[in-house]
Amino acid sequence: MVDWNLAVATATRLVRPGPEVSRDEARAVVAELRRHAKASEEHVRGFTRLGEDGVHDTPVLVVDRPGWVRANVAGFREILKPLLDKMQERRGNTPGGAVLGAVGGKVTGVELGMLLSFLSSRVLGQYETFAPATRELPAGEHGGGRLLLVAPNIVHVERELDVQPHDFRLWVCLHEETHRTQFTAVPWLRDHLEGEIQSFLGETDVDPMTVLERIREAAQSLAGGRPEGEEDDGGRSLVEIVQTPAQREILGRLTAVMSLLEGHADFVMDGVGPAVVPSVGEIREKFQQRRAKGASRLDTALRKLLGLDAKLRQYRDGERFVRAVVDQVGMDGFNRVWTSPNTLPTKAEIAKPADWVARVHRKAES
Repeated sequence: MVDWNLAVATATRLVRPGPEVSRDEARAVVAELRRHAKASEEHVRGFTRLGEDGVHDTPVLVVDRPGWVRANVAGFREILKPLLDKMQERRGNTPGGAVLGAVGGKVTGVELGMLLSFLSSRVLGQYETFAPATRELPAGEHGGGRLLLVAPNIVHVERELDVQPHDFRLWVCLHEETHRTQFTAVPWLRDHLEGEIQSFLGETDVDPMTVLERIREAAQSLAGGRPEGEEDDGGRSLVEIVQTPAQREILGRLTAVMSLLEGHADFVMDGVGPAVVPSVGEIREKFQQRRAKGASRLDTALRKLLGLDAKLRQYRDGERFVRAVVDQVGMDGFNRVWTSPNTLPTKAEIAKPADWVARVHRKAES
């Protein structure tokens, strides 16, 4: 269904070059990011009181844009395998399915590569939860993932925002280290999230061509917008378009979890920042402005289609939830959120933190 090798080759060929740096500058950036990632462990654990006695076995990888592409393709292959096997079986039962599958796999590989090349210049860092270990891209030995820091993108943004480079690099590392701490300190979280994603994908009951057409739509946006004569679908994202009623329920739970994780990371950045990042106020203000406006009209359209606007809302809504709960019951009270899947907030509770406090704390105290 997808020629993954062609996706990597296409993205690598199309990816835009990063900012100009000398070889010595590049080495210095990589070394500093590694130091900051290490220092961030202690800062995040001390502030969140999570994983203080644990051992991180997940590696920190400082990568370029093609490296980010290869890592994400490996993760996609792993998490999408059950769905693609199901689609392949359905395609194989149709006349000429094998031939169509071979051709469609190459087409989809090219178009997925186009999307990855676009995204590869926008991601600063990423905790890959489901990443399989490879020789080039090691992962945690005990089911953990890996932390990626995309060096050229970090340098590009710090120059664009005209902020202090050392402060900005540490600030980014604090956010990404929080995600690593979340998953290493809460052992059930990875399996729970993977189960929800597989349930969502398992509920997908659409013709394979429908999914491929949606990927094609996003790729065609890169080449100049919606194809001629195609009707507007109301601005829904790829995920929203293929939902069944069961998927909407699962997506609601996934949205709540992702809002929690992203908002918690932003909250930690702001909480730790003033003590270790002198210019955190300036960085936060400029970065929020950059998030809000996007880079261009094309960028805005693609963010909507790919669901990235929803991710921006997750940062805002999740951070408000975490801040409100910590204000009301303190950090230890907030940390009850990590007790089990039953103590995770619902989508409605993300919007109304007091409801989560009432449910979890009153139940625990009764």
